[in-house]
Formats: sequence, C-alpha cells, structure tokens
Amino acid sequence: MDCRLLSFNQTSGLSGNFRAFAIPKRIPYRVTCFTRPGPFCCTPNCSMKSYRLSDLTASEVDSLKARPRIDFSSIFNVVQPIVDDVRSRGDAAVKDYTMRFDKVKLDKIVENVNDLPDPELDAAVQEAFDVAYSNIFAFHAAQKPVEKIVENMEGVRCKRVARSISAVGLYVPGGTAVLPSTALMLSVPAQIAGCKTIVLATPPTQDGSICKEVVYCAKKAGVTHILKAGGAQAISAMAWGTKSCPKVEKIYGPGNQFVTAAKMILQNSEAMISIDMPAGPSEVLVIADKHANPVYIAADLLSQAEHGPDSQCQSLPRGDFALKALSHSFSVFARDMVEAINFSNLYAPEHLIINVKNAEKWETFIENAGSVFLGQWTPESVGDYASGTNHVLPTYGYARMYGGVSLDSFLKYITVQSLTEGGLRKLGPYVATMAEVEGLDAHKRAVTLRLKDI
Repeated sequence: MDCRLLSFNQTSGLSGNFRAFAIPKRIPYRVTCFTRPGPFCCTPNCSMKSYRLSDLTASEVDSLKARPRIDFSSIFNVVQPIVDDVRSRGDAAVKDYTMRFDKVKLDKIVENVNDLPDPELDAAVQEAFDVAYSNIFAFHAAQKPVEKIVENMEGVRCKRVARSISAVGLYVPGGTAVLPSTALMLSVPAQIAGCKTIVLATPPTQDGSICKEVVYCAKKAGVTHILKAGGAQAISAMAWGTKSCPKVEKIYGPGNQFVTAAKMILQNSEAMISIDMPAGPSEVLVIADKHANPVYIAADLLSQAEHGPDSQCQSLPRGDFALKALSHSFSVFARDMVEAINFSNLYAPEHLIINVKNAEKWETFIENAGSVFLGQWTPESVGDYASGTNHVLPTYGYARMYGGVSLDSFLKYITVQSLTEGGLRKLGPYVATMAEVEGLDAHKRAVTLRLKDI
C-alpha cells in the first residue's frame, strides 16, 4: 500500500505560526524532516518540502491537496483479462494466477472455516486479538439501527427495516505485511449484521497455508469460507463465484491498484456486485501545537509510512518502506488552528491526528476525515488495531463524500408503508392529483378505484 503523509506542527500559540508536513508538490520549498536523535531518527535523505499557507495562491493550495493521479487505463488492461479468465475457468484460473504471482501451488483454493483446526497462538498474541475483537464488537454492535414507525398522517404508517446483505466478500491483503487486524475489522461487523455467507480472501503463505492469526480471527468472527488467493483473481472469484468459492454480493477491504481496479471493473459488470468504497494510497495528517511531543509526532508519521513501499528509516524493521513515504510528504505552516483545520477539511485525510492542547474542543470543526485521533495519548495505531473503530477508511480525498466501513456497510434498508381505509381516504386525493399532473393515469386510477369503494 502506498503512503501519503501530511502533518502540522504549531511552533507557537494558537494565534501563532504553524508548521506542517505533507505530500510533495512542485512549489519550490524544501525542509529536512525530523532528525531528533533516538529510535525514530531518519537518514539525511529523509526530507519534506515546506510551505506557508498564507503565502500560497488558491491554485497552489489546490495543488497541495490533490493526490497523484493513477493511470487506471493501463491497469485495467492488465486486470480485465484476469477477470474474464476467472469467470470462464473458475478455480483453475485462480490456481494458475496464484502460481504465477505468488509462486504457490494450491491443491484447493477454498477452506471451509469450520473444518479448520483451532490455531495455536502465543498467549499474549491471543489476548491482544481477543481484546481487539471485544472492542470492535462493542463499537459496531452499538450501531444497530432502531426500528421506528412514523405515522405521517392518521392511518398512514411508514417505517424502514434493516436486513443483512446475504453473502459478502472480505479482502485481507497479504503482500508486504500480513494484516489479521483487517480480518477483524471486516468480519466483526459482518457477523453482527447477520450475513449468512462470509468469504474472506487472503494470499496463501509459501507452503499454501493460511496465516494462523488470520484463521484465529476468522473463526472467532464467524467467517464461513477462506479463499486462499490475493489480487485481482481473488476479487474475481468472489464476484463471479466458482465451483468452490461462493458468489458474494458486496466486496470490502483495502488492496493494491490491481485489487482496486478489479473491484471497479466488477461493480460495473454482469457480476452484479457492489463495493465498500474507492481506494487509494494510505495517508495521515497530523495537526500539532507547541505542546506536542515531537517524538510522538515522528512516531505517528513513521507508523503510517511503513504501510508503503516507498520509505526508509534505519531503526524500523520495515525501514525500506518508511523513508520513501516520508520523502513524499510535506510540511505546512498555518497561522492558527482555524487555518490548519480549514486546510485539513480541504485535504480530507484518511487519518487525522489532532495533537494539540484541549484537542477535543476542535472536534466540531472537523468536516472531512476518515477517522480522527484526539490528543497526545491517541496514536493512530490504536484505531488501526483495537480501540474499536474501523480501520477500513476512505482515502485519496474520498472522505469528502464517504465514511469508513461500519455496521451499515453490511446492511440494506427496506421501506414499508401501511395505510388504513381512513388513511387512504385522506391521502388518496393528493396522490391522484399529483399523478394527474405527471400524466400517469394508471397511477391515478390505482388510487381512485379504491376511493370509490370506500
């Protein structure tokens, strides 16, 4: 997953100047990122460009908030044949692509979760996932809709009822990092919603098995099938259905550009599936004032940077992914918190950390963000793993019009209305009049014929 970072560091009081870090553009300023001695010290090559918001024109601000364009036309040309092949050859195609891309030979591509033995985890690891499960379950269970009947007029009753999406597909990336936390984030709300078929797709390990932590989370959260495949072939198998993989109705989860392209292609195909949201590179925006600990800021930036294959900080196990991500970041000076938050709302980050004094008072000013982390004791990592909120979030600026995955993502809503004889007597004439205005005589007669019998 690529990474895009943005942060603010206020160097004086709320009415003073702000400093920030964000995605590089072509405005010719450059500063070096944190070089504070200690475990988060970056190499001299780790640098960010720097800007002052008050000095920028409107077009330059627009340039800062814009994400790099992805040329999906070339990616579609690669993915479309895979989508078509999986539709045609099913399991055999998935096995072939898994061998080609992952170098893993599979005898079968789907495991029934009930048939899998309970994995043995280290006690501390199991406890961590159990706590995460409990918090995620509690937060999403609290989102259950309350059915309410509204009597708009006497004898005219309306309500909206929730029903689960019957079959769902959950994509858990493997690639550069195994993400059992994503298995929890997607399967727990599906479990609460009551989805009958829950297919979890994840790339197999080199011996053809499934990551034991993913299996543990899948069994705990009610997953029914595990598809041992990644990439476009996994998305295609869940969308079309194969001999061994159930067809699903909606697909969720993050992934690389090929996964995203497959989801985009298939939601507009005869497969008749929907997807959770558009996806782009992962990102974080940090607003910080003079009270913020710079070590915490650096740690938050690096924790997000290691998601992407373009970064590098010497002391991190995934350091090769951190420096390059930070080199794609930039810093911004804002005059005060209002200007800082206004820019954040324009940017619409996936993750927004507000590391300032009395951070809670600024929550009401936030309009566009996937998930928000308030105060110095709230690192983004807690949302990624175990606070209870969902970490599958809109990126690429889509937080302007999308929210993250929630219980609602696994539900569909049906409206119901019921009229008594007296209700139709009161409402019917208005309906007949409106139908006549629109020239829809059959609609009018469906009402007037009944009114004559009252």
